[in-house]
Amino acid sequence: MRKACKQNIPAMIFLFVLLMIWQLGAMKVNAAYILPTPVQILKKLWELREVLFTVHLPSTMLVTAIGLLISLVLGLGLAVLMDVSPFWQKALYPVVVASQTIPTTAIAPLFVLWFGYGIWSKVLVTVLITFFPITITVYDGLRSAKVEMAELLVTYGATKRDIFLKIKVPCALPYFFSAIKMAIPMSIIGAAIGEWLGAQSGLGYFSRRMMTQLDGAGVFAPIVLLSAAAMLAVALIALLEKKVVRWRGES
Repeated sequence: MRKACKQNIPAMIFLFVLLMIWQLGAMKVNAAYILPTPVQILKKLWELREVLFTVHLPSTMLVTAIGLLISLVLGLGLAVLMDVSPFWQKALYPVVVASQTIPTTAIAPLFVLWFGYGIWSKVLVTVLITFFPITITVYDGLRSAKVEMAELLVTYGATKRDIFLKIKVPCALPYFFSAIKMAIPMSIIGAAIGEWLGAQSGLGYFSRRMMTQLDGAGVFAPIVLLSAAAMLAVALIALLEKKVVRWRGES
């Protein structure tokens, strides 16, 4: 615990300096509807804590969780399929890459038109953003397994299933956790974008509503909450990774 705190001291100092610069700059501008100070944002966050924590945060987290779960199933499935079959690798890889060339802000309104203002239009935006890093990163992890180790197991009579479970899966685990740590912030961003473009609840929707009222602190308060939720989730995944991938960093 003490070691982790020492490691985070540089980041905490840098963050404190940035916040001080922000505070002084916003005070000089003196236009809270454009650039509120961090203190004003924290005050607004406290004033709106009930509606944010009981209504809008659970709504955004539900969209994020469903979208991330679908992305995990889809991404892992595509990665394994491309690894076991050269045909599917050639067929799917370009399509997976091409899916990321679609501007999210362009396709999200179409999802709203197709599926309405319910949860699924936002879930699809989240899936579109997050399944790509999971697919590509896990696929690279599976391909990183050493051929010599697989050939050695084959000489001992191992099947393709044995090679997959005993060599490829352990090799892909660090990549998997890296993909999750990338996908969590992206999934939260995707949910917020979907809510911003069309929703009845959620932190993205609330931020857009505050913008129409020229409430700068109200716009930033949900954003701060989204950032805190993303950092907390990534920290929990990092702790889980240390428990599961004990061999990471070993030669």
